[in-house]
Amino acid sequence: MLQLKVGKEVNRVGIMGGTFDPIHMGHLVTAEEARQQFNLDHVVFVPVGDPPHKEGQGVSDPEHRYLMAVLAVITNPYFTVSRIEIECAMEGPTYTINTINAFRNLYEGKASFYFISGADAILDILTWKDYPLLLNSCQFIAASRPGYNLSRIQETISPAYPSILKKVHLLEIPAMAISSTAIRERVREGKTIKYLTPEAVEHYIIKNNLWQ
Repeated sequence: MLQLKVGKEVNRVGIMGGTFDPIHMGHLVTAEEARQQFNLDHVVFVPVGDPPHKEGQGVSDPEHRYLMAVLAVITNPYFTVSRIEIECAMEGPTYTINTINAFRNLYEGKASFYFISGADAILDILTWKDYPLLLNSCQFIAASRPGYNLSRIQETISPAYPSILKKVHLLEIPAMAISSTAIRERVREGKTIKYLTPEAVEHYIIKNNLWQ
């Protein structure tokens, strides 16, 4: 289980959930940018255990995804990885509201949480399980993706749900057209993935014959 240093003052904790199949440089750049811009004490990467939105898509074994995330963040003292959703997955699909509640209990009220996700995913927030409770439990950081205009969030959410925008913070990320899907495809095609993901993750993929 994740070991956290909880100080006397309220911690500002970034929670970055995702399939991480595999984790790549785009994830790491987004997390570091969010940490700096929003003054986060640390960022916790939470690999999804049983992602309900990926059903039938052949997601890699949770242990592989967890270990790749650990290898990717090991050199950054502000980054950690949690197994919380992987361990909960044995009981069924994992949802963000359950994860946030678990972290709230873990920190015993000594933290404010910022859920980091892609801007396109944030647009679907009203479809998430127990979204009203979720909006009261944490702030959201919507990170841009290559070719994605962040103004779409304001244009889509603001007219019907203006109060939600108070909880959503926009984050511009340097353009990095990298995706986990593209990395898996390159591995299947025998193409290099060097510099798309940390070197340790690249070696792990090769050693374990993932997607080959």
